[in-house]
Amino acid sequence: MDPTDSTPAPLGGIEVTTAHGRTVVRLRGEVDGALRAEASASMAQALASTAPILVDATDLTFIDSSGLAFVLQLHLAAGETGQQMTLHDPGRELIDKLDLIGMADVIPLEPERAIA
Repeated sequence: MDPTDSTPAPLGGIEVTTAHGRTVVRLRGEVDGALRAEASASMAQALASTAPILVDATDLTFIDSSGLAFVLQLHLAAGETGQQMTLHDPGRELIDKLDLIGMADVIPLEPERAIA
């Protein structure tokens, strides 16, 4: 990190791992426009496999329109590649935003299943 750079570090993150035969995309903290590069890399990594995708929003504290766009683009791209995408523990804020744009009933939810 450049010590002269005054840009604040992102307060969130997007991590891609695998577990139980699925690609797990974990949304952590604040997922917003500051994570654009990370979101692009995460999407490419998640779509590189043919495994079903689980978006884990358990640790999500805030999501703006950029973060919402990431979730929607991942859902659409997964559909185009034949991968199933499921949303785990989305929380009220994300559900409300998906509902606002008419997508709350489109992306399958997995609210209670443990994903360890």
